[in-house]
Amino acid sequence: MKKSLRLAFYGDDFTGSTDALEVLAFAGLRCALFLNTPTADTLQELDAFDAIGIAGDSRGMSPSEMDATLPSILQSLADLKAPIVHYKVCSTFDSSPFIGSIGRVMEIGRRIFGPALIPIVAGTPALARYCLFGNLFARSGTDGLTYRIDKHPIMSVHPVTPIDESDLTQFLGRQTSLTIDKFVVSNFAKERAAMDEGWAALAGAQPDAVLFDGLTHEHMTEVGRLLDAHATRLGTAFVVGSSGVEYALTQWWRERSQETLPAPKYDSFAGVDRVLAISGSASSLSALQIEKAIAAGFIDMPIDACELVDEVRWESAASSLVSAVVEQLQQGNSVMLHTARGPQDLRIEAMIGSLMSLGKLREEAKHGGGRLLGMRLGLIVKAILLATPLRRLLLSGGDTSSQITRVLAPDALAIEARLAPGAPLCRVISKQKHLDRLEIALKGGQMGDESYFVKALHGNT
Repeated sequence: MKKSLRLAFYGDDFTGSTDALEVLAFAGLRCALFLNTPTADTLQELDAFDAIGIAGDSRGMSPSEMDATLPSILQSLADLKAPIVHYKVCSTFDSSPFIGSIGRVMEIGRRIFGPALIPIVAGTPALARYCLFGNLFARSGTDGLTYRIDKHPIMSVHPVTPIDESDLTQFLGRQTSLTIDKFVVSNFAKERAAMDEGWAALAGAQPDAVLFDGLTHEHMTEVGRLLDAHATRLGTAFVVGSSGVEYALTQWWRERSQETLPAPKYDSFAGVDRVLAISGSASSLSALQIEKAIAAGFIDMPIDACELVDEVRWESAASSLVSAVVEQLQQGNSVMLHTARGPQDLRIEAMIGSLMSLGKLREEAKHGGGRLLGMRLGLIVKAILLATPLRRLLLSGGDTSSQITRVLAPDALAIEARLAPGAPLCRVISKQKHLDRLEIALKGGQMGDESYFVKALHGNT
């Protein structure tokens, strides 16, 4: 098992974890996503894998929570002896010194994996994410245009981790005292021997981390080649970045072995009679997706977040919501639950205000309230699934998806089909009867087009 394992990753939220899993599966690798570190016996019981992932929720953690949680997880991944251990972050690098600190993760990683430089991969051209001279750019799903990340209409106003700096060496530099250098785009114009010399010279200067640029498919193949060589020298390399890591490595492995892509078994999936969709995202793209779903016949069910974070009222509110959703599902209707329809939705501020009235600081109310809301949505979804069988569940919003899936507690997820880049349809692996045969799709607020929920209902066959 250990000989065949080529990569192990930890995703800082569940949507990002399925994004990485998607890339590996579509490249033909045998892989699965677990909620907890699998034992060797578990891996052997399920299958022999080329790659495995652990879906986490550290994107919503404070540095102290990371210190308490991540060392044991990263150590367990190190113990698997995979050549590359990848800490998977969102392709828009959602983080801050106080929440989801990628800088703190690198500090923890150096304690586990040693002082070798940490490659950082930011470019993910397949998802319209680009890195140029250290600056991150991303396409917006609302208008199809590409923005520097600090000008992005969604990420610049993110409710938890707004980004006001596009140079990732500067942005991450706020989160750590580690030195971060750049392997810039002009290096990719060189022959491979000269490129290797440039990489060796950069590494020889002994920075703590190096950020890779990436604009094209070809650039990412070269990143994969350099990562592969770096891992060969070290035995096990710790890498931080988006699913650009998986794209880069699988592209290079394919070129090196002259393998062809497997048959497109993931390209089609059937529709179902009804779905349950839950959106905890406040992005403007998610608002468009919700509107499209309601226009297509989904039952509109707004969620009062204030009620669900209230210690006195939440159980009664949750019970009423479960009953209403179950009734609609049993009538054959699809249901659209949502906590916000865009960043200006008054429910966001109302929830924060309700927690601040209890004496919480604003950041504590925003962060803690979002996590509590996600956990209680998870309990609601679990109650719904126990009450009525469901074939397909759709979750939107990175933190919301993570908390709901953690409450549901499947053993593992496997890729079922393409749905949208970075947001695939997955199959649940579980011994729990209410999760048996369940398909689940998890997406971040920036993923998918306006018809995402409608496509997930109707399929493409």
